[in-house]
Amino acid sequence: MANVLTKRVSLVELFYDLVFVYMISRATELLHHLHHGVLTPVTLVIFFLVIIVFINSWMVQMVFTNRYGKSSWTNIIFSFIDMAIILYMSNAFTATFDQHLATFFIAAGLLSMTLCLQYLITYFQVQKEIDKKITVAFTGILGFRTVVLLVGGFYYNPVGITVALAGIIISWLAPAFTGKYTRHHPIIFSHILERLTALIIVMFGETIVGIADYFTQESLAWSSVFIFIVVVGLFFTYIVEFDHLIDEHRKQETGNLLIYLHYFIIFGLSLVTVALKFINEPEANVIFAITVLYLGVILFYIGLAIANYYNQPQLHVGRPVRLAFASTTIIGYVLVLIFNQLNVIALVTAVVIVMNTVVLVKFLINRTGE
Repeated sequence: MANVLTKRVSLVELFYDLVFVYMISRATELLHHLHHGVLTPVTLVIFFLVIIVFINSWMVQMVFTNRYGKSSWTNIIFSFIDMAIILYMSNAFTATFDQHLATFFIAAGLLSMTLCLQYLITYFQVQKEIDKKITVAFTGILGFRTVVLLVGGFYYNPVGITVALAGIIISWLAPAFTGKYTRHHPIIFSHILERLTALIIVMFGETIVGIADYFTQESLAWSSVFIFIVVVGLFFTYIVEFDHLIDEHRKQETGNLLIYLHYFIIFGLSLVTVALKFINEPEANVIFAITVLYLGVILFYIGLAIANYYNQPQLHVGRPVRLAFASTTIIGYVLVLIFNQLNVIALVTAVVIVMNTVVLVKFLINRTGE
C-alpha cells in the first residue's frame, strides 16, 4: 500500500496535547514524596504505572489519528471527551495504593473504552481487509484493557489490583506485536515524529519549571547556571538526533520502535527533573539523588541510541560516539559520588552533558560538512 508522504498536525491535535502538560506536571509530583531521603518502591511503581497509562493512551490516539484521523465531528468530539477524562484522571492518584487508585483505574478504563469505540466505529467504515484486521487488533487490545481496569477499579482488593496492573502491562506491550498487520498500512512517519517531538518539548517544559527555584534572588548562583546548562544540553542533544540525524521521510514503517524508544526518553527526563530538585534538598539522600540524576541521563541516552535505527544512512552513529557518551557519563557519575556538594554535582554534570553534545554535533558536522 502506498504511503502518504505528509500529514499536517491539526490544531485539534495540538489542543488535545495541552492536557498532557497538566498530566505530566501531576505525575512528576509523585516523585517529590521522599521517605527517609529516598523514593519508596511503591511510589516508583505508581509513577511508572501512571505514566504508562497516560502516555500509552496518547500514543494509541496518535497512531489512530495518523492512520484514520479525519476532521470529522465524531473524532473531534471523542478528542474533547478524552481530554475531560484525562484531566479528571490527573487528579485521581496519589503516591500510595489507596482508594484514589481505584478511581484512577475506573477513569482509565473509560478512557480506554472511548479509544476502543473509535477503532470499532472505524472497523465499519474502512473497506480494505488489512484495515479491518488492524482495527480488530486494536479494538481487542483496548477492550481488554477497559475490562481489566474496570475490574481493578470496582473490585479494589489485592486480586483486582493485580488484574489491573497485569492488564496495563500486557496492553502496553501488545501493540508491539501488531506489526504483521500494521506494516501493510504504514504510518506517516513525519507526522508521528512531529507529534512525539512536541510531547518531548512539553516534558522539557516541565523540567524548566522544575529548576525555576534555582533562579530566584535568594538562590541564584553558579550552580543555577550549570543546572540550566544541563537541561539545555539534553535538549540540544535531542534536537540534533531528531531534527538533523533522523530520516523524517521514511516509508513502510509501523512506528512501533519510534514510539517505545520514547518511553526511555520520557522516563529519563522525569528522573532528571526530580533529581535536579533533590540535589539541593537537605532531606534528600544525596547519593540517591545523584543516582537518580544519572539514571535519568542514561535512560535518555538509551532512547537516543535506539533512535539511531531511523537515522539517515550516512548519519548512523558508530561505536566511537557511543563509547564517548558512556565513558564521560560513567566518569561524571563517579566524580559526583566522591565530591557530592551541589556546586560540584552541577558543574561536573554540566561538563558531561556539554561534552556529549559536542561529540554528537562534531559527528554531524564531519558527516555533512555543515
